[in-house]
Amino acid sequence: MNKHVEQTGQAPTLALRTPWRKGLAALLMAGLAGVPIYAWWAQDVYALTLFGRILAFSLAAMGLNLALGFGGMVSLGHAMYIGLGAYAVGILSSLGIHAGWLHITSAVLVTVLIAAPLGWVALRTQGIAFIMITLAFAQLFYYVFVSLKTFGGDDGISLQQLSDFGFLTGNKYAIYVSLLITVLLALWALEHVVASRFGLVLRASKVNARRVHALGANGLPYRITAYVISAVLCALSGFFLANLTGFVSPAMMTWAVSGELIVMVLLGGMGSVFGPIVGAFALLLTEEGLKLLTERWPMIMGPLIVLIVIYLKRGLWGLLEER
Repeated sequence: MNKHVEQTGQAPTLALRTPWRKGLAALLMAGLAGVPIYAWWAQDVYALTLFGRILAFSLAAMGLNLALGFGGMVSLGHAMYIGLGAYAVGILSSLGIHAGWLHITSAVLVTVLIAAPLGWVALRTQGIAFIMITLAFAQLFYYVFVSLKTFGGDDGISLQQLSDFGFLTGNKYAIYVSLLITVLLALWALEHVVASRFGLVLRASKVNARRVHALGANGLPYRITAYVISAVLCALSGFFLANLTGFVSPAMMTWAVSGELIVMVLLGGMGSVFGPIVGAFALLLTEEGLKLLTERWPMIMGPLIVLIVIYLKRGLWGLLEER
């Protein structure tokens, strides 16, 4: 490194270290791809469900990261969209409608119809006002679904049949593989979105929206679009969670779940495309490990997260860039 600095007058760029990070990301995804093979060989459905939850929350955290990490929108209501995606499966299934594509279409359409006007209203404010608006709407929908006694109320809905995709019906292995493919496609799409003009305006609006507007670009439509995209990714996460666990509950859309998504983003690395996957992986696996050790695992988990967020400001994934 010293020889390089002496010859060029500058330190090596991060591009030299990028292959290591790409290799690690590929290794992590390859490990997740091998989970259904292990689960089938060992007849370990628990492993399939656990790592399926990690992938589902990774997808939701990636969505939140687009709004929070790249757009500066601190939302305490994104768990609401996870719940909407899950209830699209639960309600339609309880009515005898099991078509999987109809479940997905309903989840996406309902989410867009709610997220677009909510984003338009909330993004006309900033700071604590934005946080409180998103939290208020999330709590509103939480109590709406708690009051729906026809669809289980506070007890939730146990699915009698998973989403019907023909020969894949009821096959959790196929659902896991579909979820993994969805996460990979979301990674690819977000990588291109962030690097595009859309991503440039979105990131610039996070820093100084007035200056962006003065330069001739209205940042509000970009931020609303990013908010809606992030909500749709959370709804897809809810769809997969419902099919993996076979259960839907209002607890999926509480503010505590939204807080966990924020922790995943911060833990992995806010503003990095792959960081939320690392954050979801680290948080959920650490949580499962601590549960095996003690019933008072939150007393260990809480301070541990605080220390990581304080001392690793760019998260676990950002630590690789620094090293």
